[in-house]
Amino acid sequence: MTPHRDITEEEWQRIIPLLPELRPRSEMRGRPLANTRSVLNGVLWVMYSGATWSAMPRRYPSYQTCHRRFKAWHDEGVLKTVMAELFGEEGVALCEIIEARMRKHLSRAEKAAARVQDGLPPAPRNSPFSPAVAQGVLPSLGYRSVYRHTA
Repeated sequence: MTPHRDITEEEWQRIIPLLPELRPRSEMRGRPLANTRSVLNGVLWVMYSGATWSAMPRRYPSYQTCHRRFKAWHDEGVLKTVMAELFGEEGVALCEIIEARMRKHLSRAEKAAARVQDGLPPAPRNSPFSPAVAQGVLPSLGYRSVYRHTA
C-alpha cells in the first residue's frame, strides 16, 4: 500500500453510499455529526501509521470521535467494505491486521467462562464487595484495617 494521504474527491464519491451516517436521518435530534470525510481520513491515518488514536494530527476531528466512529464502522462491517472499495485486497488485509491488534474486552462472566473452559479454577474474589466477604468466608479489608489514624 502507498503511504497515507487523504482520500480524493473521486474516491469519496465511490464510498458515500457505503457509509450509514450519510443516509438521510428520520430524526434530527442531538449534536450534528462531525464531518464524515474528515473522520474517515483520521481513521485511515491511524490505520496506516499504526500510531495511537491520541497522536492524531489536529487537522482531523478529535481522536475520540474518530475512534468511536471507527468502532461503529468495524462492528457493522462498514470499514472492511470501504477499505475493499478504496484499496482492494490490500485494504482488506490492512483491516485484518487492525482486527488482530484490537483488544477484546470481556465481561466478568465471559472471563469466568473462559477460565472454566481452559480448565482453570475461578479467579479469586477477595474484594470487600465480593459475595465471599458478604457471606463471611473472607475477612473484609476495609480502609480502617489498612490505614492507622493518628490524632
